[in-house]
Amino acid sequence: MKPARRHAAQALAVAAALWCSAALAQERAPSRGELLYTTHCVACHTTQMHWRDRKLATDWPSLKAQVQRWQATARLDWSDADVTEVARFLNDTIYRHPQTSGQVGWAAVR
Repeated sequence: MKPARRHAAQALAVAAALWCSAALAQERAPSRGELLYTTHCVACHTTQMHWRDRKLATDWPSLKAQVQRWQATARLDWSDADVTEVARFLNDTIYRHPQTSGQVGWAAVR
């Protein structure tokens, strides 16, 4: 193989590898809601808390209300956007309620 073609092939391989690793890193990046939840909530709220029979979050508004309640109890001073992000993270990963208000991120764009 000629040196020019070899360099072009190597450059293409490097570019492809960089693109793939950037795509994988972007896929795995946690959302703000996930980061807030894992930092402040997961110590007391395991997934079993969310799946119990007597759960209080029975729809999107009550899920947001429970996130608001517990962040206030913990004196986290989250903004409304933070509450919505954490509720959305929980909804996307556990509850699956239809979101009727306060959609953020890609859901708000659709």
